[in-house]
Amino acid sequence: MRASTQGPTVRRRRLAAELRRLRERAELTLEEARGRLGWSIAKLSRIETARQGITVKDLEKVLDLYGLEDADRRATLKALARNARTRGWWDAYADSLPTDYANYIALEAEAAAMRSFSVHMLPGLLQTSEYAREIITSALMALVPPTEVERRVEVRTTRQRILTRDDAPLRFWGVIDEAVLHHVVGSADVMRGQFKYLMQLTGRPNVQLQVLPYGKAAHPATAGSFTILEFPEQHDPDVVHVEMMTSNLYIEGDNDVYMHALAFDHLLAMALDPDESRDLIAAVAAKMI
Repeated sequence: MRASTQGPTVRRRRLAAELRRLRERAELTLEEARGRLGWSIAKLSRIETARQGITVKDLEKVLDLYGLEDADRRATLKALARNARTRGWWDAYADSLPTDYANYIALEAEAAAMRSFSVHMLPGLLQTSEYAREIITSALMALVPPTEVERRVEVRTTRQRILTRDDAPLRFWGVIDEAVLHHVVGSADVMRGQFKYLMQLTGRPNVQLQVLPYGKAAHPATAGSFTILEFPEQHDPDVVHVEMMTSNLYIEGDNDVYMHALAFDHLLAMALDPDESRDLIAAVAAKMI
């Protein structure tokens, strides 16, 4: 499936998910809620599945019915409703980006902070274009032309602007398995450039990278890589993203998100501290000949 300019935006999806949660907390069925609102069940169902937007006026009625009194939270939801049609730079690539990937970029662009654990490769936000090109080419297995690979590389490097933007750059906190440093992606030249770029990025106050050293195999994230996205709005819950070969998994349940956050805290405690990690990266880079 390809991303389409006709599909619901991430803002609309987030609003829809929150309205479903509020209705369930109010212990109302879809039928009961639509009856009290005087709407058709189709209208409410389409709003809750993000197939239809909602006006601020209608949203007020829904929030009154569900008993939401928190003024800040109401303001956040109304802002989502007003901006639900807003799209970002990634829509220019809608003809080539899979829908799941476009959705992730939209979430990432709105995040205030990110916690990432990577097992096999460096996180996309930390990759040079040369490293990214090798990873993308390998992942796509020659199923697309070189021009498509270059578009994907361009998208990845454009994503990275959130780390260096002047207005509230993303706070990135990453843990990588030490094996990531020893996997030669492309060539020694590619890796030397990548290590140099890592040293530059980790010198920024908003970017922190720690290495989980060999010998720490028994840790709480043996299932693999994951990313936790945090948003600036106080009432906008964190989302866990797990990338798979052909799709993306989003985890939003409070307990599941908490378990991933707890696992990340354990990984931080087991990893080398940021200065030790930079020293290790420099030492591995020095051996690249």
